[in-house]
Amino acid sequence: MTRRALVAAGLVALAFTLALLDTPLCPTAFFLGVPCPGCGLTRATLALLHGDVAAALRFHPLAPLLVPLFAGAIAKVLIDYVRAAPARPAPSWWTSRTATLLASALLALILAVWLARFAGYFGGPVPVESWRTRLR
Repeated sequence: MTRRALVAAGLVALAFTLALLDTPLCPTAFFLGVPCPGCGLTRATLALLHGDVAAALRFHPLAPLLVPLFAGAIAKVLIDYVRAAPARPAPSWWTSRTATLLASALLALILAVWLARFAGYFGGPVPVESWRTRLR
């Protein structure tokens, strides 16, 4: 369990280090030069951690909804990993019709915001750094 806890702590430290160094983590942005549906979420998360909700909303308008959901999911995976929880079937609520509809609605909302940003809403597309801008 100690080894697993160290691995989990190392992964969390690596993620925070990459975020603080402003490393481009999005392959869509880096290789294609266009923002992906989640572009701006890393910067929005950092803004939320600093208590700057207005900046977080500018980076990604769904950040107050998506960041806690993602953080909770990652925390659950890491806790299960550290505890070496045995593989078990998914709980019934996870595969329920309601959960599927909610996940589908969330995905549709993320895609709608992404397309709306290309149309100039919510501050327009998030500026991204691509391999072309790195070479300049």
